[in-house]
Amino acid sequence: MGVNRRKFLKYAGCGAMASNTMMSSILNLKALSAAALTDSTVHQADDYKALVCLSLKGGNDSFNMLVPTTTDEYNTYRQVRSNLALERADLLDLTGATDGRTFALHPALTNLRQLYSENKLAFMANIGTLVEPTTVDDFFTNAKRMPLGLLSHSDQRQQWQTAIPHERSAIGWGGRMAELLNDANPPYNTNQLIPMNISLDGINSFQTGAESVAYTISPSDGPVGIEGYDDYSFLQESIEDLLSQNYADVFKKTYVKTLKGSLDAYVGYNRAVNDIELGVSFPPINNNNGSIGGAFEQVAKAIAAHETLGFRRQTFFITLGGFDNHDELLDNHKRNMSLMDRALGSFQRAMDELGLTDQVVTFVISDFARTMGSNGNGTDHAWGGNVFALGGAVKGGMIYGKYPETLSFNDNAVDLGGGILVPTKSADVYFAELAQWFGVSKSNLEDIFPNLINFYDYRTAGDSNPLGFLNIT
Repeated sequence: MGVNRRKFLKYAGCGAMASNTMMSSILNLKALSAAALTDSTVHQADDYKALVCLSLKGGNDSFNMLVPTTTDEYNTYRQVRSNLALERADLLDLTGATDGRTFALHPALTNLRQLYSENKLAFMANIGTLVEPTTVDDFFTNAKRMPLGLLSHSDQRQQWQTAIPHERSAIGWGGRMAELLNDANPPYNTNQLIPMNISLDGINSFQTGAESVAYTISPSDGPVGIEGYDDYSFLQESIEDLLSQNYADVFKKTYVKTLKGSLDAYVGYNRAVNDIELGVSFPPINNNNGSIGGAFEQVAKAIAAHETLGFRRQTFFITLGGFDNHDELLDNHKRNMSLMDRALGSFQRAMDELGLTDQVVTFVISDFARTMGSNGNGTDHAWGGNVFALGGAVKGGMIYGKYPETLSFNDNAVDLGGGILVPTKSADVYFAELAQWFGVSKSNLEDIFPNLINFYDYRTAGDSNPLGFLNIT
């Protein structure tokens, strides 16, 4: 290293702690979280549950992910999609039918088809961001309030994560839910600074609360601390000496407190997951599309260590990019579908191995769907699309919502033109059911999802749930 502890202390001081390298290493952890809400009526949970959000960044072409295969419907699909249509013989047929209709999956989704056949995976059809129920006529006559920035990546991505499509907000529904349910977690066993929200993609809207942020870890390396901290005892002692000093300046005091909390969080988290070994192999890191396999492996390790970390409720956020395919759609989409399928297959097998199949639900979101029509060699931004959720608590082997009766440009009642479909289900009902399963009471749903009452009246719902795709006890 070329430096000893004495020299380090001599030249460092608190100011050196603010160097770019040191600051980015520590503050990237985002370890500070809000204390339990003082007015919370949520009791400590007796079981463990985790929600894993997978964001398909760029807008998944989800009508090539879930394809109608009834003869007339497939022929229409093939005509509408033209050079982007998948060959019927290549599609993976799904067992069962929905109202006499049949469907199949993209040929790369072999693991998802298996999970569907095991009733562990369900699709939600033609779903998207809505402020209130909307028809094609409503759209063109401005009869209903519309989500801000329709067809905009940044706006629509944010709205899927915040569930507030009528305004631009930085507070996500995962963050609001975490702050409401914070009391469901028992007193932490090892580290009081690790929040229940853990991100594998840095700061995101979904997990950001009014007073809390997610704890961020690396998809490839897990928790990231100060370089050399684990390898050199003199460095550990030096940093601890600096952080134990009594600084008169208020800013320095706050800054040191933040650094110390971040470092303590790193040490506690690292110790908890360091010795976790999984008997499942995950896909290797892909430099072009992010390390989705590594991300799901890190999530599996964190879930395996939940008792050591002291959690009974956790959320995780993962991103897979590369879906904004205005060109070369078929090749790019196939590659992404394969990456996603392999990672999800490995993750679900890991949950089976840990005996936590029924306690972990993975759900998918995306900016929006893509146009049904080809722009030549790709597709453009659209609106309503298809998503899915998987896990032992999912009432799988089903397609919920309303898949369009036809994908024709002329006869499709939800087509705005060019294959941009108005959602027939709001993302709010999808999210609200996930929140209910997670432990949010029906009476608290509107606090998290302000527009939910436009689509699901929890006051008169009785035993019925927003969509019905989860076993909620």
